[in-house]
Amino acid sequence: MRSDFAGLVPDMAAAGRAGKAQDHDTSDPALIAKIAAGNRIAMQVLFARHHARVYRFILRLLGSEAAAEDLTSEVFLDVWRQAHRFEARSSVSTWMLAIARYKALAELRRRPELACEEAAAQASDPADDPEASFAIKHRGEIVRDCLSRLSRRHREVIDLVYYHGKSVQEAAAILGIPGNTVKTRMFHARRTLSELLAARGVVGALA
Repeated sequence: MRSDFAGLVPDMAAAGRAGKAQDHDTSDPALIAKIAAGNRIAMQVLFARHHARVYRFILRLLGSEAAAEDLTSEVFLDVWRQAHRFEARSSVSTWMLAIARYKALAELRRRPELACEEAAAQASDPADDPEASFAIKHRGEIVRDCLSRLSRRHREVIDLVYYHGKSVQEAAAILGIPGNTVKTRMFHARRTLSELLAARGVVGALA
């Protein structure tokens, strides 16, 4: 799958320069319209802009860098193939994260060992490992570690709202659940994450 995608994004730096030279309108909706018309430069620009956030979102769900890389490529292949179906009912990034989530959950069903690895990571305690405890010494690392200990449902709402800046309604659209359910999960996720952070000496990270 990645080999198919490689031809689409051969040179990200050159693509970005070419895209700016050819057309000043590089907003996400404009890029999607160009992609629907078969514009590869527009696809390359969109990839450069969003691939990191899509990759990180999938990685937090799967916990496997290799699987996250493969699925990120699949997400952008879907964008290339389905750009004509984008109806602008949500932002382009919301649409892509919804595709990413669907693929990540399908991968978890297809490869149960990923879910087992995730559960093992949540169950382990770095305090039992002096080397791990020493390594996790910076605030950002502590926050990421505590985030990984949340359940998938709680982790993804924190990820969408805090790391991707999505509103409750946008998160609801990505997750395919009511807005009130997003609020409920956010409440419990914030409480659990705050407790985990406080136990590690980090206070106010979610303020």
